[in-house]
Amino acid sequence: MGLTNQSTGVGVLGGGLRIERTTPDDRIIALTGNPNVGKSTVFNSLTGLNQHTGNWPGKTVTNAQGKYRYKGRNFILVDIPGTYSLMANSVEEEVARDFICFGKPDAAVVVTDATCLERNLNLVLQTLEITDKVVVCVNLVDEAKRKKINIDCKELSKRLGVPVIPTSARSGEGLKELMDAVYEVSIRNHITDPIHITYDAPIEEAVQALETRIWELIDGRINNRWVALKLLEGDAVLLDSLGRYLKFNLLEDKDLCFLVERAKRQLAEKGVNTDELRDRMVSRIIDTAENICSRAVTFENKQYNSTDRKIDNILTSRAFGIPIMLGLLAGIFWLTIAGANIPSEMIASFLFGLEEKLTDFFLRAGAPGWVHGALVLGMYRTLAWVISVMLPPMAIFFPLFTLLEDLGYLPRVAFNLDNLFKKACAHGKQALTMCMGFGCNAAGVTGCRIIDSPRERLIAILTNVFVPCNGRFPTLIAISSIFIGGTVGGAFHSLASTLALTGLILFGIMMTLLVSSILSRTILKGLPSSFILELPSYRKPQVGRIIIRSILDRTLFVLGRAAAIAAPAGLVLWIMANIRVGDLSLLTHAAGFLDPFAKLLGMDGYILMAFILGLPANEIVVPIIIMSYMASNSILELEKMEDLRQLLVSHGWTWLTGVCVMLFSLMHFPCGTTLWTIRKETQSVKWTFVSFVLPTAAGILVCFIAANAARLLGLA
Repeated sequence: MGLTNQSTGVGVLGGGLRIERTTPDDRIIALTGNPNVGKSTVFNSLTGLNQHTGNWPGKTVTNAQGKYRYKGRNFILVDIPGTYSLMANSVEEEVARDFICFGKPDAAVVVTDATCLERNLNLVLQTLEITDKVVVCVNLVDEAKRKKINIDCKELSKRLGVPVIPTSARSGEGLKELMDAVYEVSIRNHITDPIHITYDAPIEEAVQALETRIWELIDGRINNRWVALKLLEGDAVLLDSLGRYLKFNLLEDKDLCFLVERAKRQLAEKGVNTDELRDRMVSRIIDTAENICSRAVTFENKQYNSTDRKIDNILTSRAFGIPIMLGLLAGIFWLTIAGANIPSEMIASFLFGLEEKLTDFFLRAGAPGWVHGALVLGMYRTLAWVISVMLPPMAIFFPLFTLLEDLGYLPRVAFNLDNLFKKACAHGKQALTMCMGFGCNAAGVTGCRIIDSPRERLIAILTNVFVPCNGRFPTLIAISSIFIGGTVGGAFHSLASTLALTGLILFGIMMTLLVSSILSRTILKGLPSSFILELPSYRKPQVGRIIIRSILDRTLFVLGRAAAIAAPAGLVLWIMANIRVGDLSLLTHAAGFLDPFAKLLGMDGYILMAFILGLPANEIVVPIIIMSYMASNSILELEKMEDLRQLLVSHGWTWLTGVCVMLFSLMHFPCGTTLWTIRKETQSVKWTFVSFVLPTAAGILVCFIAANAARLLGLA
C-alpha cells in the first residue's frame, strides 16, 4: 500500500509500515504493552476476525492490524510488539518506539498488568514522554481482585494525567469504557495533561539548552524535550530513524551540534557521562512509577503471589525443573500419539472411501487409465495420506501446547533451558520454538519470530528440524516398535520402544545444541544476547479460545501448506512409478543408482529414494518404501504391523537398518512445507538452501559413523 494523503506514511525501519485509511476520518490506534499482559486478548476482543498479520518492513517481527467500528467511526488498531522499554535494546523495542514516534498514531493504548502495575508503569511513563495522546488500559483486574490487589484508577489517572481504564479483556469487562476513552482522545481531542518527569538538575539544564533550537528545526513535529534527551544519550539507531522521518540529519545543523557537544561536556564535568545519563533517567522513571503506585495501589495480602512462587520453586528448580518438563512433554507426546490413532483411521477410511467413488466416476466417464492414475492414485491418494496422518496429531498437539502457553508454563521451559542454549551461544527462547517443532517444524520456524536477535533467530530456524515433527513420528514409532521393541519382545516390548523413541528425541535435542554452538562460532559467529524473561502469573486457561486459536491459526494453516505441496508431489511419485525405461520403472532405476551410497549409510537405495520423494511430506516415506518393495504402481500401506515387519525383513532389514532409518528420519532435509516457511521467514534463498543442506549433512555423517562402527565391531 503506497503513501497517499489518506494514509499514514511512516518511515519506519527504512521502507516504513503503511497503514491505509479507508476514509480520511479513520483513526489509527497503537496498542502497546509489556509481554504477557493480555495485549493480544484486548486486540482480538476488539477486532474479532477483522484483522491480518505480517512482518514489519526489513524485520522478522510480527505486526497485526485490525479494524473495529465504534460510534459510527472506523478505528484501525495496530498491535505493535510487546516490549518492556522504549530505549531500543532489541528489535521489538526499536519497532515499538519507532511506530509511536514516527507512525503518527491518533492515540496510543498502553496495556498494563494489574497484578504488577508498578513495573508496567515504566513503559507508560516512557510513552508519555513521546506523546500525550495516551490511554492506559489496566488489564487483568479480575486476577488482581483475586490476589486482593486494589487499584484506584481515578487516582492513577489523576497522577498520570491521562485516562486510565480498568479491564478484564478475557470476559470483555471494561472494553466499552476503553473504547469510549480512545474515542475521546483520538476524535474529540480530549485534552490530557501527562505527568512531567523531572530529572536531576544537570540533565534538566542540558535539555533546556537544546529545546529552543530543536523547536526551530522540527517545528513541533515530535516532542522536543524527548528529542533533546535522545541527542544527549547519543542513541545512534534512534537518530537514524529520526533522520529518515525528518528527511534530514539533525546533527548536520552546526548550531545544534555545537549545543549538543557543549551540553555533553558540561554533563561530563558534573560526573554525568553517556552511560550515567541513561542510568539516571531510568532510575528516575522507576522512582516515579513507585511513587505513583504507592498512592494508587494497595495490597490486602502482602504475599499475594506466594502460591505462584511456591510452584515455581518446584517447576524451575535445578533438581525437578527439567525432569518435570520432560515428563510433561512425554505426556503430550503420548496423548498425541495414542489419541491420534482412532481419528486418523476414521479420516483415512472416509477419504479412501471417497477414492472408490472417484474411481467409479472416472470409469463411468470413460477416462483414460493414465488420467485416473495420475489424478486419483497419484495426487488424491497422496493428499489423503498426508491429511489422515497430519490432521489428528496436530489437532491434539497444538491445543495441548497452547494450553501450556495459556497457563503460563512456557516461560518456565525457556528458563529451565536458557543456560544450555546460552552455553551454545544461542537464545533461551529457542527452547520454545524447539518445542513447537515437535508439533510441526513449519510452525516452529514461524515461532522463531519471538527471538529478538536476527542472528539467534536464524540459528533457531536452521536447527528447528532436529526435533521430529508429527509427520516423522509415525515412521519413528513403527520402526522402533519393529526393530527395537521387537528384539526384546514380551512385556517389555512397549517399554523398549518408548525408551528408544525418547532416547532419539533427546539425541535430537543434543544435536540442536551442538549445531547451534557450531553455527554461532562459525558462519553465524556472535555472543548470546541478554533478554528479560518474565515469569507471568499462572492463569486459568480459556479452553474454548485455545481450541479455536490452535485449530485456526496453527493446525489448518500448516495443513493447508502441506496439502498444497503434497498433491503435486503425488503426481511426481506416480509418474516415477509408472514410466518405465526397459523393464524397470524410473523409481527402480533411481533406487539402483543410489544403492551403493545408501549401503554406506546402513540403508538401501529404495529407502533413500523414499526420503527424497518424501520431501513434500514426511508422512509418505514409509508408504513409498512399501510401494517400492511390492513393485506397486501407486502408494499403499499394509494393514498390520506384522505384515510390515515381514516385508522389511524379507528385503534385508536388520536392527541396524532400523536404527539408521530412524537416525536419518530424525536428521535430514526439512519437508517442503517447512522449506517454504523458511523461505518466507528469512526472505533468503541462500539460508533456505543452508537449512536443506545442514541437517542432511549431519544425518549422512551420523548414519555413516553408526553403520560402519557396528560393522567393524561385528554387531551387524
